[in-house]
Amino acid sequence: MKLENKISMITGAGRGIGKELAMLFAREGSDLAICDVNEEVLAEAKAEIEKATGRKVFAERVDVTSVEEVGSFVDKILDNFGKLDILLNNAGITRDNLLIRMSESEWDTVIDVNLKGAFNCMKAVTRPMMKKRSGKIVNMASIIGVMGNAGQANYAASKGGLIALTKTAAKELGSRNINVNAIAPGFIQTDMTDKLKDEAKQSLLGLIPLGRMGSTEDVAKLALFLASEDSAYVTGQVIKVDGGMVM
Repeated sequence: MKLENKISMITGAGRGIGKELAMLFAREGSDLAICDVNEEVLAEAKAEIEKATGRKVFAERVDVTSVEEVGSFVDKILDNFGKLDILLNNAGITRDNLLIRMSESEWDTVIDVNLKGAFNCMKAVTRPMMKKRSGKIVNMASIIGVMGNAGQANYAASKGGLIALTKTAAKELGSRNINVNAIAPGFIQTDMTDKLKDEAKQSLLGLIPLGRMGSTEDVAKLALFLASEDSAYVTGQVIKVDGGMVM
């Protein structure tokens, strides 16, 4: 198992990519600390993961935009497990609108969750990781943060900012043996993409050389590589999982 004896903190783990990440990491030997703002789906994910893997799963509702809630969650992880090896910043939202129509609230909410939330989590785990001189941080960016997209100025800015934050943190923390990388998924089969109309889906598929949407498992397998010792000499990178859509 690639993550035996590891402790992983995963945000936005109640469903979708986050839940897939948590399940795979547990199957690979990691005990988990998972959080989400939706207590119902979080409780379901915890029960499902524990039943399927037998791993210890600590779950708590956390608003990643709150410095206090994130700090308290990390303190509880250290109290429960004694250490923290891996952080996966997966929590994210969209509030799509054209720039000319986008409200201040739509802008602020997406930036707060997607960018400030990741910053809060990274800052909270940095000290314990630096103390033990090892750690893995994986940030869930997006190809939208690389290429931009009409109607998603807030989302593109948040994910582009997360990419820049990833590279800066990699430079700051590399000397302490902490690897910081980002994953930029393309169009992945989730509840969000299920809501797209058939015409929109067909249009998107025409842009993807592999001719299909990705799966949450496609993303999780790359996250596993970046969180394991297989990626010991990889840091500051943004790796796209998009079927060749953006080259």
